[in-house]
Amino acid sequence: MVCCFVAIASLPSPPAKRSNPNSSPPSHAHAGDDHHHHHARLRAATARSDLPGAMAAFAAMSSAGARPVLRTFTSLLKLCAARGDLATGRAVHAQLAARGLASEALAATALANMYAKCRRPADARRVFDRMPVRDRVAWNALVAGYARNGLARMAMEMVVRMQEEGERPDSVTLVSVLPACANARALAACHEAHAFAIRAGLEELVNVSTAILDAYCKCGDIQAARAVFDWMPVKNSVSWNAMIDGYAENGDAREALALFKRMVGEGVDVTDVSVLAALQACGELGYLDEGRRVHELLVRIGLDSNVSVMNALITMYSKCTRTDLASRVFDELGSRTRVSWNAMILGCTQNGCSEDAVRLFTRMQLENVKPDSFTLVSVIPALADISDPLQARWIHGYSIRLHLDQDVYVLTALIDMYAKCGRVNIARTLFDSARERHVITWNAMIHGYGSHGFGKVAVELFEEMKSIGIAPNETTFLSVLSACSHAGLVDEGRKYFTSMNEDYGLEPGMEHYGTMVDLLGRSGKLDEAWAFIQKMPMDPGISVYGALLGACKLHKNVELAEESAQKIFELEPQEGVYHVLLANIYANASMWKDVARVRTAMEKKGLQKTPGWSIIQFKNEVHTFYSGSTNHQQAKEIYSRLSKLIEEIKEVGYVPDTDSIHDVEDDVKAQLLNTHSEKLAIAYGLIRTAPGTTIQIKKNLRVCNDCHNATKLISLVTRREIVMRDIQRFHHFKDGKCSCGDYW
Repeated sequence: MVCCFVAIASLPSPPAKRSNPNSSPPSHAHAGDDHHHHHARLRAATARSDLPGAMAAFAAMSSAGARPVLRTFTSLLKLCAARGDLATGRAVHAQLAARGLASEALAATALANMYAKCRRPADARRVFDRMPVRDRVAWNALVAGYARNGLARMAMEMVVRMQEEGERPDSVTLVSVLPACANARALAACHEAHAFAIRAGLEELVNVSTAILDAYCKCGDIQAARAVFDWMPVKNSVSWNAMIDGYAENGDAREALALFKRMVGEGVDVTDVSVLAALQACGELGYLDEGRRVHELLVRIGLDSNVSVMNALITMYSKCTRTDLASRVFDELGSRTRVSWNAMILGCTQNGCSEDAVRLFTRMQLENVKPDSFTLVSVIPALADISDPLQARWIHGYSIRLHLDQDVYVLTALIDMYAKCGRVNIARTLFDSARERHVITWNAMIHGYGSHGFGKVAVELFEEMKSIGIAPNETTFLSVLSACSHAGLVDEGRKYFTSMNEDYGLEPGMEHYGTMVDLLGRSGKLDEAWAFIQKMPMDPGISVYGALLGACKLHKNVELAEESAQKIFELEPQEGVYHVLLANIYANASMWKDVARVRTAMEKKGLQKTPGWSIIQFKNEVHTFYSGSTNHQQAKEIYSRLSKLIEEIKEVGYVPDTDSIHDVEDDVKAQLLNTHSEKLAIAYGLIRTAPGTTIQIKKNLRVCNDCHNATKLISLVTRREIVMRDIQRFHHFKDGKCSCGDYW
């Protein structure tokens, strides 16, 4: 690390070395009226930042034989610097060189500043090195130039050299070099700058203290930044903004919001920076009411015309699960940028409004807004959720046409999408073709294999990932544990759960514990699963007890089911799925009084059973079937085909599994089972598609035993492959067998 500041604050400042800014040949004082007229024109043009006008006046002065004073050149150079006009700046430099003035302190400093602001730090350095004498202003120009151009180490080295050559840094030096320290994450250099500011008595200047606290924030030392902020005798709007933004960027949304409210309460001028940080904090925390108050405030102070603020507002409402409010903001936006579209599409995708996300993506193209990689990464998960292989192929082709298919984030999204569309082999082909693979790319492929029941392949890929030195993260372990669970790989699952902390120092979260309970429970190790829950270092959540409850149903363990359910009900779940699961466990054990008791408890709490649905898609048509529904326009044909199908599978051994249905006659039980949504969707698929075509459906609940048995036999008698994606995984039914090996 470069040491920026040495302990020289007590030294007196060296005498100024700058030459007289008006030093120029004597003949300038006797220039004629033309000269004064052109000079006045030049001054006026410079004052209104009119570079072409200034250059015209300068040219007229030259042609009139007038020799412009040094200030003329420096004014022009300032204008070139402000405009980033390198070509004109070079022309002025040539004029200075022709007159032998290029190394004069005032001119050289202006040249260095111009080159730095035109993103030519090497040229700035050449001008600086040719100066016979350098004053503090010249050093500061170069320090600022390096800092502004992202050359943090060079900026810090120049501060060291500056002091070695007897020039004392001032507040301008500090304010220039601190952002460089921050961008380089050079915390030690920030501490040195802070200490220097204290020794030199500069820390009471508000711009210096603000630069120090901002640098601390960007280096991640939020406590040091807050200490500076609290000490500051005078704070301005920039100080508040820097501190609030620091909290937001360092992941402390609560403190960012608390400080923002204090800022508003103290009447400090609120700007877009603090509003952006406050909206980010509200979104992270899911504080809808606070977010609405920030919305009202930003409208009041006129920030509703700031497109960046409005984009942040869309994101905030989306994170608070209010896509309706986000959509209202989006629709009212006068000028939408690509970021606006991306924020709205991502909001829809993250809130499960997949069709809306795809519709927005289509609208975006119709309005000639070119998508970028972020757009694709936002919309591809929506297409993955819809699970239509045709749309998956289309978006893949579109990504290739945009030359974004090898962007690692787009490629990872495509891999995940193909796996979720039932095309795990295409996902693997894409994975193998990747020029670059992040840990997220490996995670997507491992998860894809796990969800299709290819647990052994998922484990092999996980081992390959580790062998080439890519460190797994929490998501990798969740994916591989889930793969082990779906494939019944108990020993491997136990090993990986232990390895997570012992080998990689990763703390398992609630989902990891839930997946381990699922792994042990599915394989029939219910007592081990219960003991595992008792030893958890955190209070088990609904997902953990829910995994055990599901295993109790599978293995018909009423006693543990009651204990698990009691724990779940104490945590007050918002949906009735666990009550239904317990009622089904009681029904399987013919404990009808207990069934009635659970149903009554559901009614009292106002909980309802989630209605089961299945979707089948043909090109752009989406057909949704609900269990027992008769409102499809081809309902008669569907029920007729299903009835014939049931007779066909009965001939090859199908027996309706009526264990979970009670209070009705056996023939009615069978009828209820036969109207399950997946059976209706499969029957419709058989009507609509040619013989031999694969039928693919998606459902919102776990497939029941009866439908699983029936679908295996349907695949046998119809000689069709049926791909079913339920809430947990994929089932590939073919020739009377399922890819899950009846373990799901």
